Amino acid sequence: MLRQNKYLRFEAVSYALTYALTPNPKYRYFQLIGDNGGDCTNFISQCLLAGGAKMNYGTSWSWWYNIKNPNNVMDDTWSVSWAVAHSLYYYLRNNEEINSPYTKGLEISNVKDLELGDLIFYEDNNKKIFHSTIITSIMSGVPLVSQHTPEAVNIYYKNSWKAQKYHYVKIIV
Repeated sequence: MLRQNKYLRFEAVSYALTYALTPNPKYRYFQLIGDNGGDCTNFISQCLLAGGAKMNYGTSWSWWYNIKNPNNVMDDTWSVSWAVAHSLYYYLRNNEEINSPYTKGLEISNVKDLELGDLIFYEDNNKKIFHSTIITSIMSGVPLVSQHTPEAVNIYYKNSWKAQKYHYVKIIV
């Protein structure tokens, strides 16, 4: 049975294409420190929000970003799942499993079933998800992604970070 999906894919992709190379100054930007951190998932969360995802301020499995002072992003606060790749992945997957009213992520096995606005998560040799991207174009059935850390627009998803495994996630709002 197909579920109605209220995800505004065009809006999410439009946001991604607008801010992939020049981050939105209304949000804090997370610098890459060594091999840790970075802004990839913060950027993906912004794209999801632009696509109609609703913030979830629950005590467990939350996903949110608060702008405390519009003139100083350093005062902003956010949930772990807003900014950390493996936390966003598990937040979306958990929402799918429990049929949450919040944004869900259905993991699929065939990359060719992905659409614009869907996500790809990257897993390392230690089975840790460490990076996230959004599909902003599809060429000959192959997804091209946009991302932060490093900033890129419409690159072949395997040309992003090296990964042991890719997680293909369909977004449902």
